[in-house]
Amino acid sequence: MSTAHPHQEEISTAIESIRETIQTDGLNRESLDHVLKHLIGLAGHKEWWGADRYPGPDGDDRQARYMISEDADNGYALYLNVMRRGNKIVPHNHTTWACIAAVEGVEKNYVYDRIDDGAIEGRGELKQADIVVVEPGTGIALMPEDIHAVQIEDEEIRHLHMYGRALETLDRRIGFDLDAGTCRIMPIGVKTRR
Repeated sequence: MSTAHPHQEEISTAIESIRETIQTDGLNRESLDHVLKHLIGLAGHKEWWGADRYPGPDGDDRQARYMISEDADNGYALYLNVMRRGNKIVPHNHTTWACIAAVEGVEKNYVYDRIDDGAIEGRGELKQADIVVVEPGTGIALMPEDIHAVQIEDEEIRHLHMYGRALETLDRRIGFDLDAGTCRIMPIGVKTRR
């Protein structure tokens, strides 16, 4: 979407607070908790993220992703993801920090520990460590090396995703096949709408 969001000033203020948190405190779980609080605050404005401005996926597609904001250097990228029931994203890392906060709908995040040492290319064994349910008023914060999978069970969800680097620049993310015990570079997925 090429036009600025009607609440761009408030969005930019929240992103500036997020930027200051990371620059001042460094990247760690505590600083990401602060980032997540800002993102949950943005997500709390449900009326900002409606289908009138951000339509759901077309036809049989299960996901529509919108770029809301990013820095000139592709940092501090904010997206709105609209996903339909049945959408699943395989276990993957991000290679940058990530926070997800729900506007509406429930997303199950399956969090994994990697149990192999990564020494054999293409091999990747995981063990489920947690399930984090992301629903309005909550979210999840992920360090660059954290691994999670996503499953949508609601009819349609709208969630904000904030990344340290824009998804379109993340060409080293690894996706895992749990059954085969393998891993490979993960494609970007759906095309981002601007």
